[in-house]
Amino acid sequence: MGKFQVFKGKQGKHYFRLKAGNNQIVLQSQGYTTKAAAKAGVVSVKKNGKSKAQYEIRKSKKGDPYFVLLAKGGTGSGAIIGHSETYQGGMEKCKKGIASVMKNSTSPVEEVE
Repeated sequence: MGKFQVFKGKQGKHYFRLKAGNNQIVLQSQGYTTKAAAKAGVVSVKKNGKSKAQYEIRKSKKGDPYFVLLAKGGTGSGAIIGHSETYQGGMEKCKKGIASVMKNSTSPVEEVE
C-alpha cells in the first residue's frame, strides 16, 4: 500500500507527495504556504483521485508525457492538485502512473520532518 507524505521543503514551503507501494513517488504537489494547505491538497487527491476523468496527460518541452490531477466542482474547479514526473519510457508508463495514483489515492498520511 502507498502513503502520502506531508513535509516542509525549500524556502519554508509545505508539500505533499504520494508514494506507491514500491516507494516510488507517483504524484507531487506545488508548494503551499502552510502545512494545513498541503493537508487540504491531500484531501483533494483523496476526493478526486479515483476518477479517470480528473487526469490530464500533457507533454514536457522535450516531448515526454506526464500527467496532472485536476480538481472538479466547487471553487477549485480545474485547478491542478498535483503532477507526476515526466516519463521518458512513453505513454504506457504514464498511464500506469495514473493507475497507481488511482489505486493509492486512499493511502494513509504521514508527516515527515
